Parts: sequence; C-alpha cells; structure tokens
Amino acid sequence: MADDFPEAGQVFDYHYLWKWQDEKGEAEGRKKRPCCMAVVIVNAEGQHVLFIAPITSKRPDAGRFAIAIPETEAHRAKLDSHIPLWVIVDELNADVLEASYTLEDRSPRGQFGPAFTDTVLRGIQSVRKTGRLSIAKRT
Repeated sequence: MADDFPEAGQVFDYHYLWKWQDEKGEAEGRKKRPCCMAVVIVNAEGQHVLFIAPITSKRPDAGRFAIAIPETEAHRAKLDSHIPLWVIVDELNADVLEASYTLEDRSPRGQFGPAFTDTVLRGIQSVRKTGRLSIAKRT
C-alpha cells in the first residue's frame, strides 16, 4: 500500500459525491472529476480516512468557500490551465482508503505545490472553524 498511499495536494480523478446528492440519498458521484487529496487521518480502527476536496470549472455560488487555482498549479496538477478552476474548501468527501471503491486509480494525475497545498488546507481549516464545513461520508 505504500506505493499508492495518497498525500495532501495530490490530484486524482474521483467520483465525488456532492453533499446535496448525499442528502437526497444518492450514494455515488454522478461523474468522475478531478479532486484534491486534502487530509489523511487514521481512525480508531486503524484505517486511513481520506478527506477529498472537489475541483470545479463552474464558478462557485456566492456564499461558497473556494480557492482559485493559479495557472502554474493547474499545470503541476495536470489540469486544464486554459479555463478558470477552483478547489471547493467548504465541502469534502470522507472515504476510507482500505475500503474505498470510488478511488479506483490510486495514481495521481498530478500534484499541487507545497505552498498552494498549504493554502487549500488553511482554507479548509478556516471554514471548519466557522462550523460551515460539510462532509459527505463515503464509508
């Protein structure tokens, strides 16, 4: 598992489940989208819980918390750099690595640089402090 262990800042294609889909009872993301690995923690059972942030080309609605992806970072992550992209930081998926059926290909398409990864993590922490962080559990 060491070879395919995800790290913060890596970008994967992932069937992201939006919180509104989760609340409607859906269990599967409707399409694969690029997503950023945000945080990996170990739970009480010793499993690795992945917190995954979606990346979108749709301008976030007012009231959402998102970070624009600079062109340089889009290149690093092997994303389309000719269109505006954002990492959504007020909503995450929580998925257990050892049981994940949604993280099919564990080879990242690319990775954000350390400074931008820190910006994303600080954004998530800031939203968490406000109590507005939504998590769709994929476990």
